[in-house]
Amino acid sequence: MEEGYTYNDLINNINRLKTTYPFLELGSIGYTVLGRKIPYIRIGNGQKEVFYSGAFHANEWITAPVLMQFIEDYAGQYALNGYLNQFSAREIFNAVSLYVVPMVNPDGVDLVTGGLNTVGNPYKNAQIIAKNFPNIPFPNGWKANIDGVDLNLQFPAGWQQARQIKYAQGFDRPAPRDFVGDGPLVAREALAVYNFTLQHNFRLVITYHTQGKEIYWKFQNYNPIMSEFIGQQFSRVSGYRLAEVPYNSSFAGFKDWFIQDYNRPGYTIEAGIGQNPLPMQQFGDIYTDNFGILVLGLVL
Repeated sequence: MEEGYTYNDLINNINRLKTTYPFLELGSIGYTVLGRKIPYIRIGNGQKEVFYSGAFHANEWITAPVLMQFIEDYAGQYALNGYLNQFSAREIFNAVSLYVVPMVNPDGVDLVTGGLNTVGNPYKNAQIIAKNFPNIPFPNGWKANIDGVDLNLQFPAGWQQARQIKYAQGFDRPAPRDFVGDGPLVAREALAVYNFTLQHNFRLVITYHTQGKEIYWKFQNYNPIMSEFIGQQFSRVSGYRLAEVPYNSSFAGFKDWFIQDYNRPGYTIEAGIGQNPLPMQQFGDIYTDNFGILVLGLVL
């Protein structure tokens, strides 16, 4: 029984969008543990490059359709010579190249949403991992990739600190969440995001997670120019709170590494409210709240 947005749904949506809007560029940033392509969509051909990503965490799959809906709405406005809020879609398209990876963790997402065959070895191996952590519901509590590595604890930005914190919390081996891996960038999906970033010149990145209606914008004492101002504008248009990351979660994330290595604005947005995985009924509210952020990320 599928409950949510699967990898198959994503691929079908991408193919449908490409048929409707041939100006979209499709590609892959790399492969998952199970050998599936991790797709990206590019819209726009401007010199300024921006990167949005979602579903780093398996049970935060709702972030993937949010990003897909934005691509569809943006492409539609471009085709009609229309507007994204008060901004001309054509002008944005010509000024900015937006790269979107809606689902960084397809294997994990399918474990949670029912897209993964329950009699296959990957599912059974995940069950074995989960049995070591009986307090985490299975599969709904699963955030990691299919190997039990948390992809947003894989980046070389205070990875050793993250390891110390998470090991102390008992996550010292493959787990449904919070295992940092045996080293930074050992998970294929995290390495794919890392390499894709190195190949580009992103001026700003946004990574979508759930939940809490908060915007995280800092890493340690780094303070990229415009970073707080842009965060304040995101907060203004969304109603989300610009917040400090809790210390125990403040290392080894993608946005942490991006801020550290590029000294440019990077954001983690915790969309929606409640317990993960958020139900599809929240999709409309999440999308409405975040539309302004997704537009401003291109123009600020």
